[in-house]
Amino acid sequence: MSNLQQDPAIRSLLERMPKNVQTTFTDEQLAHLKIAIGARQWGNHAVDCRGVVKLFKYRYYYVLLAGRNRRELSTKEQKIARFTQALILSIAANFIILFILLVLYLFKSTLGIDIFEGYSFGVWSWFKGLFN
Repeated sequence: MSNLQQDPAIRSLLERMPKNVQTTFTDEQLAHLKIAIGARQWGNHAVDCRGVVKLFKYRYYYVLLAGRNRRELSTKEQKIARFTQALILSIAANFIILFILLVLYLFKSTLGIDIFEGYSFGVWSWFKGLFN
């Protein structure tokens, strides 16, 4: 089985054909089939937002696509993906921890508990000021 037959787009196309037809394609024919169906490769996405914006005499199009990545990733892409996931996870964890600390601090302040006698971080004053 050639590398082209392992390609997800080609595999999907071949699976919809009878077995005796699947085996008759040469690598050159498969390469041309891949080029021909390449434009349809980005099929269905969880988020698919497309439109056109007209500014003055020009029209600009925008496309926002998001969904599960079904491609085989290279080693470099896998490293970048792991780093990006770790970065996003650490930012989210820090945000959640800081938010919980803020809520706990505000709760402590509503009860009138002082951690340091005669010192305030100013968060409680700021929070009360939001509602005045």
